Amino acid sequence: MAPTILIAGATGNTGRSVVETLPKLLDSAGLSSKYRIIALTRSSKSPAAQQLVKFPGVEVVEKNWVDITSDWLREHQVIKAFIASHNAPNQFAEESTFHTAALNAGVKYVVRISTTAPNVRPDCKAYYARAHWAIETLLGTPEFAGLQWTSLQANSFSQFYLASAAQFILQYRQTKKQDTLRLMGSEDAPVGIIDAYDVGIFAAHLLAQEDPSAHNKARYVLNGPEDITGKRVVEMVEQYIGTRVENVAYKDMLSVVNMLYESSYAATSESKNVIMSIRYAAEPTWEGKCSASTTSKEVLDIAAPKRTPAEALESLLRGAEDNFLMK
Repeated sequence: MAPTILIAGATGNTGRSVVETLPKLLDSAGLSSKYRIIALTRSSKSPAAQQLVKFPGVEVVEKNWVDITSDWLREHQVIKAFIASHNAPNQFAEESTFHTAALNAGVKYVVRISTTAPNVRPDCKAYYARAHWAIETLLGTPEFAGLQWTSLQANSFSQFYLASAAQFILQYRQTKKQDTLRLMGSEDAPVGIIDAYDVGIFAAHLLAQEDPSAHNKARYVLNGPEDITGKRVVEMVEQYIGTRVENVAYKDMLSVVNMLYESSYAATSESKNVIMSIRYAAEPTWEGKCSASTTSKEVLDIAAPKRTPAEALESLLRGAEDNFLMK
């Protein structure tokens, strides 16, 4: 059995482009026969998982990454891994368990998805950002010296940042009526939102390197190729609907988090106080701390993000329309 590169969460926002990009990079480097790629998914029969089968050298395996043990990693000869964890309150417990298993199984290198760089600190008011800080701190201890790692501190994903704009456009097209356009961004602060696909491409480039030691313990900041403001989002919406947006609510994280709590956590035993702390996550973007200029030089040198906010919004709308036609 060839050494394995594991992609945990292969059908997720970033995992899909890792799976798509990595075989091409290995092939171009003459390494496609040296490694096999396992794309991990909770449902191998899902449409998203079935799309992964077409990529050469990729084996789709049905397993939840939170159940992975050292024995499983050794059995499958995993030497490198990609992980994009959930951000539920038990993130630290489950992701640290994964990294501990990787350390004890002799995995050599892990690329993980973190969060907006200014939030990765022990006093961040948003709970999940503290979990990312804790994971990075854990990985940086002497006890974990045997496991090389890189943390990708990606800015707000375009798909999430622009979701309300896309929904507003689709609703107006159907009803010709307007509700309030609610945006998580401020009116004027520039934000380098990044497409999740571009994050996965960069991760694949790191995993394809024979010797990743130059990136060990690196925390790379990833932004998109250009900044956008809330005001610019409004202008893009107006171009799509052909009229003026009547009411805009900027910095509207509260309604987003309320919907998240009601849809995913209200029926659980999770603390509402903890979940609602997500409303503070966008504060660095409002303060102008997350512009495209903060992107790490290594990111620009290796695989600079390409998809612009305008392209991301167009993709969201096209995807929504395609899903509608398929129903």
